[in-house]
Amino acid sequence: MYKTFFFLGLFFLLLAVLSYLFEGGFLGRLPGDIVIEKENYTVYIPLTTMLLVSVVLSLVLNFINR
Repeated sequence: MYKTFFFLGLFFLLLAVLSYLFEGGFLGRLPGDIVIEKENYTVYIPLTTMLLVSVVLSLVLNFINR
């Protein structure tokens, strides 16, 4: 259990450092993300980004558990 939390912590630390270095986020507006801009508001629905993050996290967690 300690190993899992350690590697999960390292992953989030790496993610935080990368997002700091790339200021706007390194995943940004990928094709497939929905952006609705009106006069008074903006709605951003990151479908592709969510799928990509989900796949990467699944692969990392499967690798750690083996």
